[in-house]
Amino acid sequence: MISIIVPCFNEAEALPYFYEEICRILRGMDEYELIFVDDGSTDDTLPLIRGYAECNENVIYLSFSRNFGKEAAMYAGFCNVRGEYAAVIDADMQDPPGLLPEMLRIIKEEGYDSVAARRSSRAGEPPLRSFFARRFYKMINRISDADIVDGARDFRLMKRSMVDAIVEMGEYNRFSKGIFGWIGFRTYWLSYENVERVAGKTKWGFWKLFGYAVDGIINFSQAPLSIASWLGIGMTAASFVMLLFLVVRRLCFGDPVAGWASIVCVVIFMGGMQLSNIGIMGQYIAKMYMESKHRPHYIVSETNCDTVKRIK
Repeated sequence: MISIIVPCFNEAEALPYFYEEICRILRGMDEYELIFVDDGSTDDTLPLIRGYAECNENVIYLSFSRNFGKEAAMYAGFCNVRGEYAAVIDADMQDPPGLLPEMLRIIKEEGYDSVAARRSSRAGEPPLRSFFARRFYKMINRISDADIVDGARDFRLMKRSMVDAIVEMGEYNRFSKGIFGWIGFRTYWLSYENVERVAGKTKWGFWKLFGYAVDGIINFSQAPLSIASWLGIGMTAASFVMLLFLVVRRLCFGDPVAGWASIVCVVIFMGGMQLSNIGIMGQYIAKMYMESKHRPHYIVSETNCDTVKRIK
């Protein structure tokens, strides 16, 4: 069986196109299940999914009690798959469903554990967003153990063994791109040209993506803490050298130390550096605090399957 996980948040405009296309593709494949995860949508996403479930016995849906985020939606799908293979795909058609047969062939015939999709170009994407995205991929690969390919999407097909490993990583602060790379397994990268949304508007603006990138760096790297520590040591050493210089200057030349403006500038600079470093540490402490609460990743308020884990 092939399990297809489809996270949905206010995708009522795109869902009819996606459902028609994914059903056309899956008819020619093995036994399958379509797992729609409604992430607290406020439009007609849930009624549409209910309708698909009534007409198609292979459709399973989970509706969250509120919006928990895409990471929680993907995790809920992973926790409830039954297939030997599982795929994650977005409903906006930016992940072409037509790649699924080729992905399955590669896994079965070439011995890979997963096949992941990556965009070979960023055509149609704002230049500023593309610039920062490329810098992010280079940075996180240098400072962490997560192997993330530039242009990587969440769209991938994987064996059940890899899915089980993902579920075992039950951390509350999730960054799936990093998790996919961290757990390893043999992955084949399947490139395709960038595709625009078929309908609707993206839920990922620049600042939301920026925050997501910061979360990824904090979740998979201790480099920001190391930078803050070395910066503190460097500033302390520089201050000691300057203090020594002023003492020698005073003893040798009797030159009074003047200039309140320079002192104020130094005080403000040092205060800013201290607050920045405290902020970096605060981000790590906040994530530790959230992990220690052991709150569920998601809460399912409605489903058409009795075996679904409603809280996980």
